[in-house]
Amino acid sequence: MYHSVADPAHDPYGITVAPDRLDLQLRWLAARGLTGVSVATLLRARAEGRGRGLVGLTFDDGYADFAAAALPVLRRHGCTATLFVLPGRLGGDNAWDPEGPRRPLVDEADIRTAVAAGTEIASHGLYHVDLTRLDGQALREETTRSRAWLSELTGRAPEGFCYPYGTVDGRVAAAVRAAGYAYGCAIRPPAGLGGPYALARTHISQADRSARLWAKRIGHRTGLR
Repeated sequence: MYHSVADPAHDPYGITVAPDRLDLQLRWLAARGLTGVSVATLLRARAEGRGRGLVGLTFDDGYADFAAAALPVLRRHGCTATLFVLPGRLGGDNAWDPEGPRRPLVDEADIRTAVAAGTEIASHGLYHVDLTRLDGQALREETTRSRAWLSELTGRAPEGFCYPYGTVDGRVAAAVRAAGYAYGCAIRPPAGLGGPYALARTHISQADRSARLWAKRIGHRTGLR
């Protein structure tokens, strides 16, 4: 689970990875016979019994630096990824982060560039809000309207959804399924909630080099059991 790929200085949330550190992390994967792919690609491969050697790469929030900084590194390593975007904030910034700094988000042109490079475009909801706090109508807006908006923009209905802040419960997961998505990504889903609509992910940071990547890989695999 990645977010922004840029200068990690002045990052109070620890969500920014420098391009050269992303390059190092993808080289680490390649050295171990692993290839980064989109979540949709990973799930299809696993369903067909050929998921060995594949790692799902996700980029949350739809930061504009994905097109400029992340895509060249992904291409260099023969990787693809899933970009979770907020269609209600296209061309805007991360106004939901009270401590800043303000970071620009992708616009329609950035999304088209990402699609052309083989990126899976998926939904992060409309505005980056905690879905577990919404009433039924607002929850339907965040799930169904964002899917329709991205379908119109890309010409293809998104398969995936990512829960803002990683927060999900049974009601939210059911809404994502009802909206027509094939999967939902969380971070650490609550106990008792599993399956394709509560996929766990591991946060990757600027601090993650070989030893930490090993530890996180083991921890992720153990947590899925």
